[in-house]
Amino acid sequence: MALQYKPTRMELSNLKKRRTVAIRGHKMMKDKRDELVRRFIVYARRNQQLRRETEEKLQKAMQSFVLARAMMSTAEIEEALLYPARAIDLDQSVQNVLSIPVPKLEMQDPQDGFVYPYGFASTGADLDTAVQALAEILPLMLELAEVEKATSRLADEIEKTRRRVNALEYVMIPQFDEAIHDIQMKLEENERGNTSRLMKTKEMLAKEAE
Repeated sequence: MALQYKPTRMELSNLKKRRTVAIRGHKMMKDKRDELVRRFIVYARRNQQLRRETEEKLQKAMQSFVLARAMMSTAEIEEALLYPARAIDLDQSVQNVLSIPVPKLEMQDPQDGFVYPYGFASTGADLDTAVQALAEILPLMLELAEVEKATSRLADEIEKTRRRVNALEYVMIPQFDEAIHDIQMKLEENERGNTSRLMKTKEMLAKEAE
């Protein structure tokens, strides 16, 4: 949308002030975008690391379950895992990353150490290994969910900031420059016209005086 303005000195002064504000805002937005990109890279690397660790541990846990299934019947496994080993409270809060709200997940474990949900008389060591591995994966999965959400919100904010930077750099500031130049040209033209009329008036008065 083109700027609407009048070719007056007051309008010229206002446009220059708005241009100064736009340039300052453009610099701030660029700095914010750069910092967002830096934080995004940190979160993306952590996300990749957590995903790799989680997948590796899940794969090992599934392998242990396969071995346990070979030694135990389905009914025995279901009976052993029928009740949870412990109760876990999950606290959800919000933390700000460059004024962007991202979720914070914290696991509250009221018990010390790991407790198996079954006795050892009718189960094998492979099931113990699988259950222990899954218990260790849970904190990783919570952190992975937290980091992935933060990465997604940072990516959205980077895109919004990038559009604002481009709008200021390629639309708003050039429009201010064009409007300021246009008003200056018209004011100079009016000033030359006034000077020319003043000179002609002086010449006419001089001729009448003669």
